[in-house]
Amino acid sequence: MFKFAVAVALACALFSGAAVAQPAKPTVVLVHGAFADSSSWNGVVEILRKDGFPVVAAANPLRSVANDAAYVSDVVGSIAGPVVLVGHSYGGQVISTAANGHDNVKSLVYVAAFAPDAGESVADLAGKFPGGTLSGALAAPVKLSGGGVDLYIDQAKFHDQFASDVPSEQAALMAAGQRPVTEAALIDKSGAPAWKKLPSWFVYGTGDKNIPAAALGFMAERAGSKRTVVVDGASHVVMVSHPDKVAELIEEAAK
Repeated sequence: MFKFAVAVALACALFSGAAVAQPAKPTVVLVHGAFADSSSWNGVVEILRKDGFPVVAAANPLRSVANDAAYVSDVVGSIAGPVVLVGHSYGGQVISTAANGHDNVKSLVYVAAFAPDAGESVADLAGKFPGGTLSGALAAPVKLSGGGVDLYIDQAKFHDQFASDVPSEQAALMAAGQRPVTEAALIDKSGAPAWKKLPSWFVYGTGDKNIPAAALGFMAERAGSKRTVVVDGASHVVMVSHPDKVAELIEEAAK
């Protein structure tokens, strides 16, 4: 009887330990796009961390697709375990390249983001459908001493163009701290995209003035999106105005 009791106790202890032990959650790597910075993910990061996900909000250099993808690739390569790679806007082109060659990248999430095919640039896709007004909202280009130019959104036009559903005070801070992108990065052609091999999810808003909703829908369908969330009236920074919806989709992609 004593031996039976001991065996039962051991079995219960082992079962309890197995029930408690959970596989580690994947690391979520967030890649911002042009005219934004890593802080644009703050609302999403807060939710993901609360739900137990390790998170890295990478500082996208915004210099060229090859340069930026190499940097994000290095970040991904430094992470042990599975990764969910998330890109906003131009960051979508970056993750489409950076994921290549990394077996630990399990899924891609495009947040109001470009998902170019081979030979396409973000400029090509932005002009593929009517409705985008970014070109008329840009400030005078900043000439770079090494050649080329940096592009910014005119701060007076930033709220309406980029973040119309964000409070004006917050949009003003975003406008002042925006990260410029080189013109060259926006016309760089993509190589073979990772979304042809990896499952992808898409979320965007109908009020996006940087990338027309029709273009975003076209890219989501072409990529075979597992689920596409369209947020009525949301601006280009849907992750700022609707972090709950974006985080929910990322967590779905992480399962």
